[in-house]
Amino acid sequence: MKEKDPWLVRPESIRILWIAFIIILAVTVLADFFVEHHGYFGIDGTFGFGAWYGFFACVVLVVFSKGLGAILKRRDDYYD
Repeated sequence: MKEKDPWLVRPESIRILWIAFIIILAVTVLADFFVEHHGYFGIDGTFGFGAWYGFFACVVLVVFSKGLGAILKRRDDYYD
């Protein structure tokens, strides 16, 4: 690693960012204890609904995009 590397590729910066993101996530989920929920569908009033709903939505999007990429994939020499 060179000293001129951008700060986002330095291992110590990456570690600090991971720790910061985990702390922010924990604080937002714990803040859910102090919010009164008024769920419309029953399940949306549960603890941490936004966190796990967002996580599963992200997983579904990644799986869908992988499947779509497999369908739409072209050979490397497609335009040659």
